[in-house]
Amino acid sequence: MKQVYSDIIQYRGNHYDFGYMQGEALKDSLLLSNRKKQKDGRWRHYLINIDEVTQAILQFAPGIMDELYGLGDALQLTMEETIREFGGYYLEYGRSGCSIFTSNDYLIRNYDNAPITYEGRFALFQPTDQGYSMIGPTMQITGRTDGMNEKGLTMGYNFVNRLKSSNGFICNMIGRIILESCANVDEAIDLLKEIPHRHTFNYVLLDKNGKSMVVEASPRKVTAYEGNICTNHFEQLTDENRYRMDESIERREAMNKQQHTIVNPYTAYQMMNNTDKQVFSSKYSAWAGTIHTASYLPKEMKAWFALGGDRLPLIFDFNKWLNGEKLQVKRIKGELDSSTAFVNAEVLYELS
Repeated sequence: MKQVYSDIIQYRGNHYDFGYMQGEALKDSLLLSNRKKQKDGRWRHYLINIDEVTQAILQFAPGIMDELYGLGDALQLTMEETIREFGGYYLEYGRSGCSIFTSNDYLIRNYDNAPITYEGRFALFQPTDQGYSMIGPTMQITGRTDGMNEKGLTMGYNFVNRLKSSNGFICNMIGRIILESCANVDEAIDLLKEIPHRHTFNYVLLDKNGKSMVVEASPRKVTAYEGNICTNHFEQLTDENRYRMDESIERREAMNKQQHTIVNPYTAYQMMNNTDKQVFSSKYSAWAGTIHTASYLPKEMKAWFALGGDRLPLIFDFNKWLNGEKLQVKRIKGELDSSTAFVNAEVLYELS
């Protein structure tokens, strides 16, 4: 078993200062040096069009552009380097798992991937300039793997395919933009139909009104339907699916068979997090092991979070935090049945 942790980041202020604060914290971090080792050698494949990315971000969530300026200034990066590293437009996405289960009252999400890809940051951000406050784990610093905003809109995404990619935002930046700019499911669906997609993903949405929708999104087409169970394949845009999706179907069926036993949010959380329920995955070496289980309860404005399986969640009262109460806990700790830790915790060897 490998001991892992996520640092809890709390910030109230404008986007530029939020970016600068994060940049200062990242300067001498293992996370940034390890990410550089992971990405060196792949950057040559990307021709950066700064104007294209800037205009796209300004169109959908202008505050994020200020956050990028702050990050770049703190880390002494050029705008090209900043956009390449943190802009959520050029980076590739490795194959992963992930499962999501919803009701009218909660969205519960297993984030499945390789631990070495996981940066171990859980952020609460209350902007004072523009955009909605949000809570959730980060991905590539500016993005979010899942989360909830101050309006009670919750979001999670599941990988489907990275073939036939196009110019556009990657999943974690799309997730961030949803939380940053949308107040409900309908607004999020409209955004997902308009925003350019680099890869093919399911986006699962739930808001305070109890509306739960699955959005199937590829660079070519976007469609939405009512649903409460989602894994790593499309139900409607089936031409976009991968050839092999047996494991995705198995996890979907496991949730479908067990949902009649769900009586409250905690039993739903156990179905996702307990290692004997056939939803939690230990396939870390195949980039498909469950790293975190997150529950978002928009009517209560609470978030539950755990690293690894068979664990009690740490409960965040987001409403209290929005009203000025500071969290006293600084880290979320857990353990994974894996030989590798997160990139924030161990020095990676130089890649050849």
